[in-house]
Amino acid sequence: MKRKLTAAIGIAGMMVSIAACGGEGDGGADKGGADAKELTVWLTVDAQNNWPELVKAADDAVKKKHPGLKINHEYYGWPDKNAKLDAVLATDKAPDVVEMGNTEMLGYMVKGAFAPLDQGKFDNADAWLDGLKASVTYEGKTYGVPYYAGGRVANWRKDVAASVGVKTAPKTYKELTDALDKIQKKQGDKFNAWYQPTRDWYAAMSFVYDAGGAIATESGGQWKASLSSPESLRGLNEFKNVVDKYMHGDKTKDESDRYIVYGQGKSAMIFAAAWEGATAEDPKNDKTGKLKGNLENFVMPGPSGKNMPVFLGGSDLAVPVKSDAQDLAAEWINAFAGSSGQKGLMAKGNLPNNKTDLATLKNDPKTAVPATAAEANWFVPMAPGWGQVEKAQILQTMLQSIGTGKKSVEAAAKEADAAIDKVINTK
Repeated sequence: MKRKLTAAIGIAGMMVSIAACGGEGDGGADKGGADAKELTVWLTVDAQNNWPELVKAADDAVKKKHPGLKINHEYYGWPDKNAKLDAVLATDKAPDVVEMGNTEMLGYMVKGAFAPLDQGKFDNADAWLDGLKASVTYEGKTYGVPYYAGGRVANWRKDVAASVGVKTAPKTYKELTDALDKIQKKQGDKFNAWYQPTRDWYAAMSFVYDAGGAIATESGGQWKASLSSPESLRGLNEFKNVVDKYMHGDKTKDESDRYIVYGQGKSAMIFAAAWEGATAEDPKNDKTGKLKGNLENFVMPGPSGKNMPVFLGGSDLAVPVKSDAQDLAAEWINAFAGSSGQKGLMAKGNLPNNKTDLATLKNDPKTAVPATAAEANWFVPMAPGWGQVEKAQILQTMLQSIGTGKKSVEAAAKEADAAIDKVINTK
């Protein structure tokens, strides 16, 4: 599932109230609340609908240690969660645990909304997946715990591949492009051998990181955009090559309806969130009647010769700095997202938050592809102004200029770097 970063939007006002209570440092010392009688946990409806038994198990574990404790749960949909959180954080009624999309964390950490946590108190913290660990870390402190993850994989139609003599999924980038060249030639220029929406920056930045580049780099506490570096340009040029050769649809589109387009039968492959292939073959979306059982996930090979690094989406759990039960909140988080909780989440089809559990999924054919793909991962720059970069859609604008040919790769990257540099260090 995809999470747009909205954290930096609409929280400035409520932060005045937080600041009046003191900075981030007074959260843990004064508000441990180990003897609190009540705990309030905010989760999204994903937990309510898909794994309520895991929520109950965490409650039971904490209540066993703290007899008489009352645990209240509130569940929210993703679209309205942050507005409700912003409103309550401006009062004295803050929840004790909140679920955040991992790209939503940064804006709240920058503004001091969450209490710093002792990483040593959480199971498998030394093995958290790199991208997930980055999402809860700011200026050397930990402000959340990764909950679960979702990665990206390649998915293609086995029948279309077989029509050009390819019977197995590609293991290398050359094998992939050789197969796509054959498919494109056979199907003609109204067909997308690879449906790759131009504005899909998650995919484009995977090419950048695969080439050794980065969106931005940090030195001496300052961030600087690096899309114009030789490595980043190499990745962007290969992304343009893919779009030019295999993507024959609207080159101003983003990825929001990719699974719907895929279900229309005019594409042979996508590089997308792991759930998109299964959703495309759902009878509601499959307009061909041929996709069920005919789609295959595989680990996306990168031009570098290694597996393509993928963006890890997912959720984190955080403790608001205004919570009066921070110690208990941390206990609940570990009961829910710790070792036993991760096993339950994996059984529900999620990727775990740590490398140890992820390794076990590689041994199961049903989970080997997403687990293997998730091993190489990247995350957004944890810079104070990153929310402004996303809000301005700088990367999407750059990619559309590249994909449509409005600007050269070099010119578009240089322009994007200049725009990023104006805001990336601004709190």
